[in-house]
Amino acid sequence: MDIADEAPTGGYQPWSEVTPDAARRLLVAAVEAFAERGYHATTTRDIAGRAGMSPAALYIHYKTKEELLHRISRIGHDKALEILETAADGPGTAAERLDAAVRSFVLWHAAHHTTARVVQYELDALAPEHRSDIVALRRRSDAAVRRILADGVRTGEFDVPDVPGTTLAVLSLCIDVARWFSASGRRAPDEVGALYADLVLRMVGARQEAPQK
Repeated sequence: MDIADEAPTGGYQPWSEVTPDAARRLLVAAVEAFAERGYHATTTRDIAGRAGMSPAALYIHYKTKEELLHRISRIGHDKALEILETAADGPGTAAERLDAAVRSFVLWHAAHHTTARVVQYELDALAPEHRSDIVALRRRSDAAVRRILADGVRTGEFDVPDVPGTTLAVLSLCIDVARWFSASGRRAPDEVGALYADLVLRMVGARQEAPQK
């Protein structure tokens, strides 16, 4: 597992918000270790070793391994929310906004698949207060997609009898990309984004052609 295969997308430089450099190196090492071994099987010694630092150095920047996981999860979920709310609040029809949301969301999960696997699949390892923090962000992401679908139903663009259920299906479909995507696979991240945008528009019975990008 090598996080170096994850390229910047949309001007986003992974972990640029983490300073100083030592804290960033530890965080990147933790992402690699958690993705490869799982949170519970990873020790602070594993993380420090990957970062080329002593175990004691980790505690200068993070009080616990769980705090490090929360930092990773918070940054990832903030980015996911930004992607979905930007699309939901952007210009265009509901179909155009749903297309933009799915393309961008899937692109991020494919381009940053190692990080996304940790962000999306290690929630149960978080302490209750940290898990509540992340759940609140996930609810806002859900609300952004739900808003687009409701707009499409209202304007007659979408045929969606169950907006909450369809919202869950759309988000689950997109998030699962992080589980299977491989940088050595047949499709590039933007191609997967385009494929999933088309699939989701078909799922909701979009009555107009999605924009060509």
